[in-house]
Amino acid sequence: MAAYLSDIEIAQRCEMKHIGEIARVAGIDDKYIEQYGKYKAKVDLSLLKENKNADGKLVLVTAITPTPAGEGKTTTTIGLADGLKRIGKNVMVALREPSLGPVFGIKGGAAGGGYAQVVPMEDINLHFTGDFHAIGAANNLLAAMLDNHIQQGNALGIDVRRITWKRCVDMNDRQLRFIVDGMGGKANGVPREDGFDITVASEIMAVLCLSSSISDLKERLSRIIVGYTYDDKPVTCGQLKAAGAMAALLKDALKPNLVQTLEGTPALVHGGPFANIAHGCNSVTATKLALKLGDYAVTEAGFGADLGAEKFLDIKCRMAGLTPSAVVIVATVRALKMHGGLAKTELATENLTALENGIPNLLRHVSNIKNVYKLPCVVAVNRFPTDTDKEIEFIIAKCRELGVNTVLSTVWADGGKGGEELAKEVVRLCEEEKGDFTFSYEDGCTIEEKIEAVVKKIYGGDGVIFMPNAKKQIETLAKLGFDKCPVCIAKTQYSFSDDPSKLGAPTGFKVTVKNVKISAGAGFIVVLTGDILTMPGLPKSPAAERIDVDDNGVISGLF
Repeated sequence: MAAYLSDIEIAQRCEMKHIGEIARVAGIDDKYIEQYGKYKAKVDLSLLKENKNADGKLVLVTAITPTPAGEGKTTTTIGLADGLKRIGKNVMVALREPSLGPVFGIKGGAAGGGYAQVVPMEDINLHFTGDFHAIGAANNLLAAMLDNHIQQGNALGIDVRRITWKRCVDMNDRQLRFIVDGMGGKANGVPREDGFDITVASEIMAVLCLSSSISDLKERLSRIIVGYTYDDKPVTCGQLKAAGAMAALLKDALKPNLVQTLEGTPALVHGGPFANIAHGCNSVTATKLALKLGDYAVTEAGFGADLGAEKFLDIKCRMAGLTPSAVVIVATVRALKMHGGLAKTELATENLTALENGIPNLLRHVSNIKNVYKLPCVVAVNRFPTDTDKEIEFIIAKCRELGVNTVLSTVWADGGKGGEELAKEVVRLCEEEKGDFTFSYEDGCTIEEKIEAVVKKIYGGDGVIFMPNAKKQIETLAKLGFDKCPVCIAKTQYSFSDDPSKLGAPTGFKVTVKNVKISAGAGFIVVLTGDILTMPGLPKSPAAERIDVDDNGVISGLF
């Protein structure tokens, strides 16, 4: 009967432990904790410096290319952590914070599902500890100081036609993508074209997630490029003297947030850059803290392994000096059958032909982790009641051909108990199989070579088409000395290619690069392909229509 409860009903029935007790389980002294009520806390960054523990094992959870059928990556991440705890391991889980855009849009929240969730679910999915508000405020302070500088005489000679910095709001609002502001006469600013990004697409989010300290944060903020002068020179946040005030707004947001799973496993939920626009991982500070506090630190990266895992490995691990001990690739029979051409309405029926047509998607992701990045991995099949034994056996046999084991996961229905077998395989990988972690490209490659390496090695494409505008931008970035930065390729999450209609494991395609820009504060080059939106819109029937709160303050409709 309990299986039919909604995610929020399950979360609300959980008897949460006081956050002080969770801190003690994690080995965090009270002096490092700043409580936000009974069930949430900030962890002071000084703990990272003062904790002398050896790092634990880093486990990355990623997935196949997403489909409307769902994969359950966050649910698996949480269930795996609970499973590790159940088999006696000291474990921490590190996750991204949800964005209000998806929460009120079509995707929903990002606190897991079923009996594998982090709680308090409503708080985490809504305002939480105010991190995203702080990021939005810092972003918009910089925008205000930029326009004020122009209004007050424009001493830096900023070309208003070449301003690259946008305002932001953490909401799906297509109306704000392209706007004209500064209207109403001389006293009200300089008229110009402008626009909004969603907060999770702001460079401030990426900067926060890659910063290791307040001083590092200020240095990164200072390097942010907001536009160009009339003589083509970049204008930075440092030149506008905004970095100090922005850091003041972000000082608490920089500290990781401590919460718990339904089973009382300590969880750090911190930061949340989009995975198709930015690098799609929780903060470096949360990951490093999890490694200091747990013998196993379980984390995830957004969307499929071609996006989140690629950026986790090629950007985050490169910058932070991290080396994963094992990778979990989450798949579902349902999603693989969709990759094989089956309609969503037909997924409940056994169809080995569709599964055979769709499984190359999983196998390419597995091969990339095992053969390109040279890391031990396991496939976790998130089992649904409609999956047949023949379908499961087919996946197991195909993965075995690549030398990779497959484990069934039932964490959505069974919580940590349903993740015990997966936990045992992860422990085995960490203890018995040694990886030889390798990036997909080296720092010394040219910008074009880095992009081509990802397209050919990870996506399975034939090459890259650089549009004339992108070629000029690459030339400019190389002249400015940014060619040593890693690349962050913005593309659709629904395909290995830049065409969302190409499901499965497409071949014979080329990726078209339309624009290339620098996120100088984050330290990576953003490569824009396809039609990637930095400000999503709401669907015809947004989730917000079904969310409510009663007279007792109990929220319903979140998922």
